[in-house]
This record gives sequence, C-alpha cells and structure tokens, in this order.
Amino acid sequence: MQNSGAVYLNRERLSEIESELNDLRFNKRKMIAEKIAEARAHGDISENAEYDAAREEQSLLEIKIAKLENLLSRVKIIDPSDMPEGQVYILSSVKVKDLTHNEEINMTMVSPEEADIEFDKIAVTSPVGQALLGKKVGDIVEVSVGNSKIEYQILEINK
Repeated sequence: MQNSGAVYLNRERLSEIESELNDLRFNKRKMIAEKIAEARAHGDISENAEYDAAREEQSLLEIKIAKLENLLSRVKIIDPSDMPEGQVYILSSVKVKDLTHNEEINMTMVSPEEADIEFDKIAVTSPVGQALLGKKVGDIVEVSVGNSKIEYQILEINK
C-alpha cells in the first residue's frame, strides 16, 4: 500500500477527497462504533454474526481511511491553466472518436489512483493515457489492446 509516486490533483478534487476523509473519520467511524456497541449488547459475541459484520465493516473503513491518508500525503496540486494550451495533459478532458468502432468517447486524464473507467477517468499511465499525452486536436493515435489495435482521433481538448 505504500506507493511513493506523486498524485496530481486540482484544488477542487483535493477538497472532495479531504471532505470524504473527514466524513469517514468522524461520521462513519461513529456509526460503526454504535453498531458494534449495539451488537455487543446482544450478549455472547463469540457467535454473534451482527458483531462480526460490524467489526469487518470497521476493518474495511480503517483500510479506506489509511489509503486516503496515504494518497493525500503524496498530492501535488496542479493548476490546469499552467498546462500547455491545446495539448492533452493530466486533468485534461478529451473527446475522441474511436475510429475502430465509430463512436465518440469523452474521458478525463487522471493520476492512476484516481482512474475509474466507470466515470471515464483514464490513468495517464494506461496505454490509452500514454498514447494521448501531448497530442493535439486532429491527431490520430493507435493503442494496442491485447491482440488488437484501436485508433482514436482527438476531436476536442478542454482543461
């Protein structure tokens, strides 16, 4: 879990993560402690599934808190206005056309820790991220995915 690489975030995202961490520390911890106390009040904890579930939830919460604390300890704030105009860089929002499947895709370039394909957040270290970094509108990039290749044409770049 001890990753020493920098995590690049803008101030808005940093604030979101700090808020989430505070909520976990002060609200979620309290809620789980109350669940544990309630389960303990039911008597013998050696065969108490409710108690075991609450302790497991507490363990998972502490892992999540530790991960967020580690991430925050490595944050480097970047200002999108400091990035070169018209090129894909970390925190850029990029609209591409998948020339292989003839569809448009919007994605945001992020640090690996922030990557989430469900929300179209692509790690700059991923094959797609590496292919797009530094490119400009109109450029076509080819990305190897397994045994096949996908071509993307950059349609739009926003900060």
